[in-house]
Amino acid sequence: MSQPQTNPAAPPGVARLQFMQAAWAWVGVAPFLIFALMFLILPTLYLVVGGFQDPDGNFTLQNIVDLFQPSIMSAYWISIKVSGASAIVGALIGFGLAYAVVLGGLPAWIRPTLMTFSGVASNFAGLPLAFAFLATLGRTGLVTVILVKFFGFNIYATGFNLLSFWGLTLTYLYFQIPLMVLILTPALDGLKREWREASEILGASAFQYWVHVAFPILWPSVLGCTLLLFANAFGAIATAYALTGSSLNIITILLYAQIRGDVLHNPNLGYAL
Repeated sequence: MSQPQTNPAAPPGVARLQFMQAAWAWVGVAPFLIFALMFLILPTLYLVVGGFQDPDGNFTLQNIVDLFQPSIMSAYWISIKVSGASAIVGALIGFGLAYAVVLGGLPAWIRPTLMTFSGVASNFAGLPLAFAFLATLGRTGLVTVILVKFFGFNIYATGFNLLSFWGLTLTYLYFQIPLMVLILTPALDGLKREWREASEILGASAFQYWVHVAFPILWPSVLGCTLLLFANAFGAIATAYALTGSSLNIITILLYAQIRGDVLHNPNLGYAL
Protein backbone atom coordinates (compact mmCIF):
# COMPACT_ATOMS: atom_id res chain seq x y z
CA MET A 1 0.00 0.00 0.00
CA SER A 2 1.51 3.29 -1.06
CA GLN A 3 2.11 5.74 1.77
CA PRO A 4 1.40 9.45 1.53
CA GLN A 5 4.66 11.31 1.01
CA THR A 6 5.21 14.57 2.86
CA ASN A 7 6.04 17.37 0.44
CA PRO A 8 8.88 19.50 1.91
CA ALA A 9 7.60 22.55 0.06
CA ALA A 10 4.03 22.13 1.35
CA PRO A 11 2.68 24.49 4.02
CA PRO A 12 3.08 23.25 7.61
CA GLY A 13 -0.66 22.55 7.96
CA VAL A 14 -0.72 20.38 4.82
CA ALA A 15 2.42 18.50 5.89
CA ARG A 16 0.92 17.77 9.31
CA LEU A 17 -2.30 16.52 7.68
CA GLN A 18 -0.33 14.17 5.44
CA PHE A 19 1.60 12.87 8.44
CA MET A 20 -1.61 12.24 10.38
CA GLN A 21 -3.13 10.36 7.43
CA ALA A 22 -0.07 8.12 7.24
CA ALA A 23 -0.15 7.56 11.02
CA TRP A 24 -3.83 6.56 10.96
CA ALA A 25 -3.10 4.15 8.10
CA TRP A 26 -0.53 2.40 10.30
CA VAL A 27 -3.01 2.31 13.19
CA GLY A 28 -5.45 0.48 10.92
CA VAL A 29 -2.94 -2.23 9.98
CA ALA A 30 -1.47 -2.54 13.50
CA PRO A 31 -3.89 -5.28 14.72
CA PHE A 32 -2.90 -7.52 11.80
CA LEU A 33 0.81 -6.98 12.46
CA ILE A 34 0.37 -7.65 16.18
CA PHE A 35 -1.58 -10.87 15.59
CA ALA A 36 0.95 -12.05 12.99
CA LEU A 37 3.81 -11.34 15.38
CA MET A 38 2.20 -13.01 18.40
CA PHE A 39 0.67 -16.10 16.81
CA LEU A 40 2.85 -16.77 13.76
CA ILE A 41 6.31 -15.18 13.82
CA LEU A 42 7.24 -15.53 17.50
CA PRO A 43 5.94 -19.13 17.88
CA THR A 44 7.78 -20.12 14.70
CA LEU A 45 11.02 -18.59 15.94
CA TYR A 46 10.51 -20.35 19.29
CA LEU A 47 10.19 -23.71 17.51
CA VAL A 48 13.22 -23.06 15.30
CA VAL A 49 15.42 -22.17 18.28
CA GLY A 50 14.08 -25.06 20.38
CA GLY A 51 14.77 -27.55 17.59
CA PHE A 52 18.48 -26.85 17.96
CA GLN A 53 18.60 -27.10 21.76
CA ASP A 54 18.82 -29.95 24.24
CA PRO A 55 16.69 -30.06 27.42
CA ASP A 56 19.32 -27.95 29.20
CA GLY A 57 19.19 -25.21 26.54
CA ASN A 58 22.56 -26.05 24.96
CA PHE A 59 23.05 -25.99 21.20
CA THR A 60 22.81 -29.39 19.52
CA LEU A 61 22.12 -31.01 16.14
CA GLN A 62 20.93 -34.26 17.69
CA ASN A 63 17.25 -33.34 17.27
CA ILE A 64 17.79 -32.91 13.52
CA VAL A 65 19.65 -36.22 13.33
CA ASP A 66 16.82 -37.96 15.22
CA LEU A 67 14.33 -36.87 12.57
CA PHE A 68 15.69 -39.63 10.33
CA GLN A 69 14.64 -42.43 12.67
CA PRO A 70 12.54 -45.08 10.85
CA SER A 71 9.50 -44.44 13.06
CA ILE A 72 9.56 -40.69 12.35
CA MET A 73 10.15 -41.12 8.62
CA SER A 74 7.28 -43.62 8.53
CA ALA A 75 5.01 -41.16 10.36
CA TYR A 76 5.82 -38.44 7.84
CA TRP A 77 5.16 -40.81 4.94
CA ILE A 78 1.80 -41.92 6.34
CA SER A 79 0.78 -38.28 6.88
CA ILE A 80 1.79 -37.41 3.32
CA LYS A 81 -0.23 -40.33 1.93
CA VAL A 82 -3.34 -39.54 3.98
CA SER A 83 -3.12 -35.83 3.13
CA GLY A 84 -2.46 -36.49 -0.55
CA ALA A 85 -5.28 -39.01 -0.89
CA SER A 86 -7.85 -36.86 0.90
CA ALA A 87 -6.74 -33.74 -1.00
CA ILE A 88 -6.90 -35.33 -4.46
CA VAL A 89 -10.17 -37.22 -3.89
CA GLY A 90 -11.67 -34.20 -2.14
CA ALA A 91 -10.63 -31.91 -4.98
CA LEU A 92 -12.13 -34.19 -7.64
CA ILE A 93 -15.45 -34.71 -5.86
CA GLY A 94 -15.63 -31.08 -4.75
CA PHE A 95 -14.98 -29.89 -8.29
CA GLY A 96 -17.79 -32.12 -9.56
CA LEU A 97 -20.22 -30.81 -6.96
CA ALA A 98 -19.29 -27.19 -7.61
CA TYR A 99 -19.63 -27.68 -11.35
CA ALA A 100 -23.02 -29.34 -10.92
CA VAL A 101 -24.53 -26.50 -8.89
CA VAL A 102 -22.97 -23.66 -10.93
CA LEU A 103 -23.05 -24.93 -14.52
CA GLY A 104 -25.04 -28.15 -14.34
CA GLY A 105 -28.51 -26.67 -14.68
CA LEU A 106 -29.79 -28.12 -11.41
CA PRO A 107 -32.83 -26.62 -9.63
CA ALA A 108 -32.06 -23.26 -8.04
CA TRP A 109 -32.72 -24.42 -4.46
CA ILE A 110 -29.90 -26.98 -4.54
CA ARG A 111 -27.08 -24.43 -4.66
CA PRO A 112 -27.91 -22.48 -1.45
CA THR A 113 -28.62 -25.79 0.30
CA LEU A 114 -25.26 -27.24 -0.72
CA MET A 115 -23.38 -24.05 0.15
CA THR A 116 -24.99 -23.91 3.59
CA PHE A 117 -24.11 -27.54 4.26
CA SER A 118 -20.57 -26.99 2.98
CA GLY A 119 -20.11 -24.01 5.28
CA VAL A 120 -21.06 -26.14 8.27
CA ALA A 121 -19.31 -29.38 7.26
CA SER A 122 -16.01 -27.70 6.37
CA ASN A 123 -15.70 -26.67 10.04
CA PHE A 124 -16.99 -29.94 11.50
CA ALA A 125 -13.90 -31.75 12.74
CA GLY A 126 -12.22 -32.97 15.89
CA LEU A 127 -13.92 -35.15 18.48
CA PRO A 128 -17.49 -34.66 17.17
CA LEU A 129 -16.49 -35.80 13.66
CA ALA A 130 -14.63 -38.84 14.98
CA PHE A 131 -17.61 -39.84 17.13
CA ALA A 132 -20.01 -39.33 14.19
CA PHE A 133 -18.01 -41.73 12.00
CA LEU A 134 -17.61 -44.28 14.78
CA ALA A 135 -21.38 -44.17 15.38
CA THR A 136 -22.01 -44.53 11.65
CA LEU A 137 -19.30 -46.77 10.22
CA GLY A 138 -17.77 -48.33 13.32
CA ARG A 139 -18.01 -52.08 13.89
CA THR A 140 -21.33 -51.51 15.66
CA GLY A 141 -22.20 -48.32 13.79
CA LEU A 142 -25.64 -47.61 12.36
CA VAL A 143 -24.77 -48.11 8.69
CA THR A 144 -22.65 -51.18 9.47
CA VAL A 145 -25.52 -52.82 11.38
CA ILE A 146 -28.09 -51.94 8.68
CA LEU A 147 -25.91 -53.44 5.94
CA VAL A 148 -25.46 -56.66 7.93
CA LYS A 149 -29.07 -56.99 9.06
CA PHE A 150 -30.92 -56.15 5.85
CA PHE A 151 -28.40 -56.92 3.11
CA GLY A 152 -26.15 -59.52 4.70
CA PHE A 153 -23.09 -57.47 3.81
CA ASN A 154 -20.37 -56.85 6.38
CA ILE A 155 -18.02 -54.10 5.22
CA TYR A 156 -15.42 -55.22 7.75
CA ALA A 157 -15.34 -58.67 6.18
CA THR A 158 -13.99 -57.03 3.01
CA GLY A 159 -10.97 -55.68 4.88
CA PHE A 160 -12.34 -52.21 5.58
CA ASN A 161 -11.35 -50.73 8.91
CA LEU A 162 -12.33 -47.26 10.05
CA LEU A 163 -9.23 -47.13 12.26
CA SER A 164 -6.88 -47.38 9.29
CA PHE A 165 -5.38 -45.35 6.47
CA TRP A 166 -8.51 -45.45 4.27
CA GLY A 167 -10.79 -45.00 7.26
CA LEU A 168 -8.98 -41.81 8.28
CA THR A 169 -8.93 -40.62 4.66
CA LEU A 170 -12.68 -41.18 4.39
CA THR A 171 -13.22 -39.23 7.60
CA TYR A 172 -11.12 -36.33 6.35
CA LEU A 173 -13.16 -36.19 3.14
CA TYR A 174 -16.15 -35.06 5.21
CA PHE A 175 -14.58 -31.61 5.63
CA GLN A 176 -12.26 -31.67 2.61
CA ILE A 177 -15.00 -31.89 -0.03
CA PRO A 178 -17.12 -29.01 1.36
CA LEU A 179 -14.01 -26.81 1.61
CA MET A 180 -13.28 -27.44 -2.07
CA VAL A 181 -16.88 -26.57 -2.96
CA LEU A 182 -16.76 -23.29 -1.02
CA ILE A 183 -13.52 -22.12 -2.62
CA LEU A 184 -14.10 -23.30 -6.18
CA THR A 185 -17.69 -22.12 -6.61
CA PRO A 186 -16.72 -18.42 -6.98
CA ALA A 187 -14.06 -19.40 -9.52
CA LEU A 188 -16.66 -21.25 -11.61
CA ASP A 189 -18.96 -18.25 -11.32
CA GLY A 190 -16.17 -16.21 -12.90
CA LEU A 191 -16.32 -18.16 -16.17
CA LYS A 192 -18.09 -15.82 -18.58
CA ARG A 193 -20.77 -17.15 -20.91
CA GLU A 194 -19.24 -15.12 -23.75
CA TRP A 195 -16.09 -17.25 -23.65
CA ARG A 196 -18.04 -20.45 -24.31
CA GLU A 197 -20.14 -18.76 -27.00
CA ALA A 198 -17.02 -17.45 -28.72
CA SER A 199 -15.47 -20.93 -28.62
CA GLU A 200 -18.58 -22.48 -30.14
CA ILE A 201 -18.70 -19.84 -32.89
CA LEU A 202 -15.08 -20.64 -33.75
CA GLY A 203 -15.95 -24.34 -34.00
CA ALA A 204 -14.50 -25.58 -30.72
CA SER A 205 -16.05 -28.60 -29.06
CA ALA A 206 -16.96 -28.69 -25.37
CA PHE A 207 -13.80 -30.68 -24.69
CA GLN A 208 -11.64 -28.13 -26.49
CA TYR A 209 -13.32 -25.29 -24.61
CA TRP A 210 -12.51 -26.85 -21.26
CA VAL A 211 -8.97 -27.83 -22.22
CA HIS A 212 -7.92 -24.58 -23.88
CA VAL A 213 -10.11 -21.93 -22.22
CA ALA A 214 -11.91 -22.87 -19.00
CA PHE A 215 -9.42 -25.14 -17.28
CA PRO A 216 -6.37 -22.84 -17.75
CA ILE A 217 -8.42 -20.08 -16.10
CA LEU A 218 -9.53 -22.36 -13.26
CA TRP A 219 -6.16 -24.06 -12.81
CA PRO A 220 -4.70 -21.59 -10.26
CA SER A 221 -7.83 -21.88 -8.11
CA VAL A 222 -7.94 -25.68 -8.41
CA LEU A 223 -4.25 -26.08 -7.62
CA GLY A 224 -4.34 -23.60 -4.75
CA CYS A 225 -7.36 -25.23 -3.18
CA THR A 226 -5.85 -28.71 -3.57
CA LEU A 227 -2.71 -27.54 -1.76
CA LEU A 228 -4.91 -26.02 0.92
CA LEU A 229 -6.70 -29.36 1.35
CA PHE A 230 -3.33 -31.11 1.65
CA ALA A 231 -2.16 -28.70 4.35
CA ASN A 232 -5.54 -28.90 6.09
CA ALA A 233 -5.27 -32.68 6.37
CA PHE A 234 -1.56 -32.69 7.19
CA GLY A 235 -2.06 -30.44 10.20
CA ALA A 236 -5.16 -32.17 11.58
CA ILE A 237 -4.72 -33.94 14.89
CA ALA A 238 -7.92 -33.95 16.97
CA THR A 239 -9.94 -36.06 14.52
CA ALA A 240 -7.11 -38.53 13.92
CA TYR A 241 -6.25 -38.82 17.61
CA ALA A 242 -9.87 -39.37 18.65
CA LEU A 243 -10.53 -41.82 15.83
CA THR A 244 -7.38 -43.95 15.68
CA GLY A 245 -5.51 -43.14 18.88
CA SER A 246 -2.01 -44.55 18.46
CA SER A 247 -3.03 -47.26 15.98
CA LEU A 248 -2.12 -45.03 13.04
CA ASN A 249 1.25 -43.34 13.43
CA ILE A 250 0.83 -39.96 11.74
CA ILE A 251 3.25 -37.13 12.35
CA THR A 252 0.88 -34.82 14.25
CA ILE A 253 0.08 -37.54 16.81
CA LEU A 254 3.80 -38.28 17.19
CA LEU A 255 4.51 -34.56 17.63
CA TYR A 256 1.75 -34.29 20.23
CA ALA A 257 3.23 -37.22 22.15
CA GLN A 258 6.71 -35.68 22.16
CA ILE A 259 5.58 -32.26 23.38
CA ARG A 260 2.69 -33.09 25.72
CA GLY A 261 4.35 -36.09 27.26
CA ASP A 262 4.48 -39.86 27.28
CA VAL A 263 7.35 -42.29 27.83
CA LEU A 264 9.07 -40.74 24.80
CA HIS A 265 8.62 -37.18 26.05
CA ASN A 266 11.16 -34.94 24.28
CA PRO A 267 9.88 -31.40 23.65
CA ASN A 268 12.93 -30.34 21.68
CA LEU A 269 12.50 -33.25 19.28
CA GLY A 270 8.88 -32.16 19.00
CA TYR A 271 10.03 -28.66 18.06
CA ALA A 272 12.25 -30.16 15.37
CA LEU A 273 9.33 -32.23 14.09
